[in-house]
Amino acid sequence: MTRRPHGTGSVYYDPDRDRWIGTYEAGFTERGTRRRRKVTATTERGARQKLLAALRAAEAAEAPTAGGKPNVKRWAETWLDITKTRLRPNAWNANRSLVNRWIVPTIGHKRLDTLSPGDVRSVTRAIDAAGLAPSTALRAHVVLQKMLRDAIVEGYQVPQSARLVLAPTKGETDRDAIPLTDALALLEVAADRPDGSRWVAALLQGMRQGECLGLTWDAVNLEAGTLDVSWQLQPLPYNVPRDRASGFRTPVGYKAVQLEGAMHLVRPKSKSGTRVIPLVPWMTAALTAWKDVAPESPHGLVWPRAKGRPQTAAADRAAWVELQEAAGVRRNEERFYVPHEARHTTATLLMEAGQSEATIIAIMGHSSIAVTRGYQHVSQTLARKAMEDVAARLGLVAG
Repeated sequence: MTRRPHGTGSVYYDPDRDRWIGTYEAGFTERGTRRRRKVTATTERGARQKLLAALRAAEAAEAPTAGGKPNVKRWAETWLDITKTRLRPNAWNANRSLVNRWIVPTIGHKRLDTLSPGDVRSVTRAIDAAGLAPSTALRAHVVLQKMLRDAIVEGYQVPQSARLVLAPTKGETDRDAIPLTDALALLEVAADRPDGSRWVAALLQGMRQGECLGLTWDAVNLEAGTLDVSWQLQPLPYNVPRDRASGFRTPVGYKAVQLEGAMHLVRPKSKSGTRVIPLVPWMTAALTAWKDVAPESPHGLVWPRAKGRPQTAAADRAAWVELQEAAGVRRNEERFYVPHEARHTTATLLMEAGQSEATIIAIMGHSSIAVTRGYQHVSQTLARKAMEDVAARLGLVAG
């Protein structure tokens, strides 16, 4: 059974009263709980008509969203529901995790209109007391501030002092570019494997994990020596958890193509979502050889599972760890390199090769940096020269 859309109310029959009842939410009470209102009629059709009229009247009056004085917990539930279609599933899930694990347990009982700077800082203190990384406290602070800003947009009162609390420091992280010696060791092992191009795509081409796993052969132009890396492989959640009939939740502004189950190819609908990067000759040769022996995929995936199905992120990470074990490298005694550190390596190698910031931005796809710094269009010729310089530094030549 498909779940009714949020905010449309519900209609049911009350046999004790022999009446049809329509209910809808109308903001919050003074205690921060949801305020529910009812309409009644002798027929189901009449109840639905009255419910629709009540919802329209509430919307015209900018209620129920702007009524009452909710606490943080109640607003957090509403905010997560509102942002469900704005964000990519991974981003929304990360926000939900921080809200449910730290923000609500710490200050969920506090009313929005009485929040103090100390309340905001208490979330950071709770995360610090748990021994988690400063970056977790920073992310939680950012999410809380987004919640508070959106609450104001919806008409709720939030003290300015709570919104001006300085963010906690990010702290140090050991995530960084892979040293050149380790990168060369990884590439040496990868070169002897049929699918070695998968790891060169990360180390040399700067491709994200989702871009690699979602790359299809029709996005590879071996003659022109380019890759269209606009699509990413992502699992999309169902609109109603565990209800396959409810359909999938696709973020607003994104296009999704289902491959199988929850696995989709996802990309922004806007022109800015298109990113084409050049292939260095060594990568072109590696992909040409791989295409002859790669598992046949019904979806045309370049690096699928053995039987052609979409590769999972977990299996891809496991293969990345196995590659490091074979190469005898790791970040330190405590952990291996994570896949994203290969992408850091690309950016570092480009900088060490003396490439301009605009060229690096175009290759890496850092659109947010591109907007803030106002870079100009970088030609494929310039980008290709940059990638060839990096390939030469790594000792990768065609043939």
